Amino acid sequence: MDSSAKPRDIATHHDWFMATLSSVAVSSHHEDDSVISSISEKHLFSYDKAITGFSAVLSLSELEALRASPGYLSSTKDRSVKLDTTHTYQFLGLNSVPGRAWERSRYGEDVIIGLVDTGIWPESESFRDDRRMGEVPKRWKGECERGTRFTPSMCNKKLIGARYFNRGLLAANRTLRIRMNSARDTEGHGTHTSSTAAGRMVGNASFFGYAEGTASGVAPRARVAMYKALWEEGGMASDILAAIDRALMDGVDVLSMSLGLDDLPLYEDPIAIATFAATDQNVFISTSAGNAGPSLSTLHNGTPWVLTVAAGTVDRQFLATVTMGNGVSVTGLSLDPNWNSTSPTTTTATMMPLVYLRRCMPPHEKKLSSHNQTHQHHHNVSSSKIVVCLDKKGNALGRQMEYIYEKYKKGLFNEETTAVFVTNETDWNHKSTTSPPPPKAKVRVLPQHATRLGSKPAPSIDIYSSRGPSKSCPSVMKPDVTAPGSNILASWPGDVPVFQLIESGRDLYNDFNILSGTSMACPHAAGVAALLKGAHPEWSPSAIRSAMMTTADTLDNTNLPIRDLGYISRPPATPLAMGSGHINPNRALDPGLVYDVTSQDYVNLLCAMNYTRQQMIAIVKTPSYNCSTPSLDLNYPSFIAYFKPNNNGTKPTRRRVKEFQRTVTNVGDGKSVYRAKLAPMSSSGFNVSVVPDTLVFNKKYEKQRYKLRIEAPHMMMMMMMDDYLVHGSLSWVEEKKGGGGVHHVVTSPIVATTLIVHQIS
Repeated sequence: MDSSAKPRDIATHHDWFMATLSSVAVSSHHEDDSVISSISEKHLFSYDKAITGFSAVLSLSELEALRASPGYLSSTKDRSVKLDTTHTYQFLGLNSVPGRAWERSRYGEDVIIGLVDTGIWPESESFRDDRRMGEVPKRWKGECERGTRFTPSMCNKKLIGARYFNRGLLAANRTLRIRMNSARDTEGHGTHTSSTAAGRMVGNASFFGYAEGTASGVAPRARVAMYKALWEEGGMASDILAAIDRALMDGVDVLSMSLGLDDLPLYEDPIAIATFAATDQNVFISTSAGNAGPSLSTLHNGTPWVLTVAAGTVDRQFLATVTMGNGVSVTGLSLDPNWNSTSPTTTTATMMPLVYLRRCMPPHEKKLSSHNQTHQHHHNVSSSKIVVCLDKKGNALGRQMEYIYEKYKKGLFNEETTAVFVTNETDWNHKSTTSPPPPKAKVRVLPQHATRLGSKPAPSIDIYSSRGPSKSCPSVMKPDVTAPGSNILASWPGDVPVFQLIESGRDLYNDFNILSGTSMACPHAAGVAALLKGAHPEWSPSAIRSAMMTTADTLDNTNLPIRDLGYISRPPATPLAMGSGHINPNRALDPGLVYDVTSQDYVNLLCAMNYTRQQMIAIVKTPSYNCSTPSLDLNYPSFIAYFKPNNNGTKPTRRRVKEFQRTVTNVGDGKSVYRAKLAPMSSSGFNVSVVPDTLVFNKKYEKQRYKLRIEAPHMMMMMMMDDYLVHGSLSWVEEKKGGGGVHHVVTSPIVATTLIVHQIS
């Protein structure tokens, strides 16, 4: 709704919306008293911060009447929304060394992280009251809402807010009964993500003996506020929007959302619209890229004003050994909930039936084989004790197990001796002396080898992580960064099973669980944003995003390019898979330069996207927006250039050129000189240049501009591009004063492609 159309004699937006609804009902139902009395039932939410508008249950005639109402701008149908650590903080380089991210940000103290998710388990040790934390910041306006098995007293100095939203879900499903009508988590997802972002340090954490150690969120002294809008019964966009709206009113600093809507234009995407308002109010937004990889253009949350996070592996593996009936042993990966570091080392003391799956993943390669005929494998998986599959792409173990379980729905953990075992194809073929493999085997888990740290190479981009480019805004390269997302250990509700033992009817419970997905990567990035906000409270959301992007790592722990597990050959990952690289919190603290973006810059981008006036107002919330300088060239810390294929058979008479303008702000100390360093594109024939190639700053916060130019080769050269995509990078390098090495390196990925990405409209 257009806020400028609100009558002056109506006090609040909510009153205006209710009056509008009443008028709509009267005009479409000829003033039926029963209709008037049901206005409160039709109305779901009034929104004030995220958007100016409301959600309601309307008939088609009522919707038509609403469209004719004063102040009406646009409407969209409510949609269902889908959801997309002991060691990962160490993998990110977080420790208590003076001068590094934890110490300089005071562990994220007093930064408020809000999460829109499935709720929270307040009894978890990750959210226990920490006496070292000060009083809740006075700027905080939130609360802990009373509900089923949830009281305000369950909140404390750590967990400072908990609200829940389900009117949209109930309106979409009139007969639905909510089992846990409160902010309490019955799914586990929200507890896992919130403890990943900001859980306090908890000693002796493990998953049945695996991954033993001290669990910690990325920002362990940040405050946590949960906004439950996703339920075991489902989730609706109207509830998500209400949660974001409330979070903005409550005063969160960072918002983490491991969820998304697919294939919507920005003006119809309630998450995009709400987060535009959030960014305008200086709230940093971290979102998940989605789990639809490895195909291109599968990501959601490709919105230019949020951080879009891809998922990578970590350098931790869970090991076990299979000993086959012929005496041959093979070491691979396993997660057996019946193993414990204090229990006997042999998981299956006797030989058990063995099922052999030629491939663990991906779902589109579902042909399985066993030592019996292929058509018998369903029965074998559901009745056998040991499942062995060959890992061709290095996928996350948890994802492989989830796939097998979802495929066969039962039998994975059907008795105490069950195990799933993943191994390298080369090792299996080399050591398995019979073909097909022996019909029986046993599994051993050795305590000293159950969890191996320092595995190489890591990180890699996992197969499931959704890839760019963005369909909603192709001119801005997405995803932005990669964060740990595979096999992540974090807190779990005490009454939600981590495994279900189907045959025995027994459930297994644990205070921590291991999950994989971009849902797990998103809160890692949110935690890093909280650390940066704590160290630099004056930075804008775009400055924080820029710092994370331009300092990200592009090399793994073998000092080679980060690999893409979406392909059997595991090639170097492109920016469309990993964004700028893997987040590095300590380097992000001191990026040297940042690419800042104002609200008007985003408006200029939207103005260039051929949106109608109503579509524009739906996003920016005001009819007085300024479209005098439309431009698709946003001041972003990355570059993507599209070159149309020449399909008419003629040779282009000249080389094609794309130019980009950028402005960088010096956030380092005082005077500095930066020189451009270009990493060549991964295919010959492209010329990239920068003017000027030297930037001189005389003081902090000074700005300088430069132009980047990409000159494409003729079409025959472009058709030789791998996957019609090449990439390189631009780094602005500042040397230490007086010599002696590099002080700052500010790096941006460059992508040139002949991919045809149609903007959703």
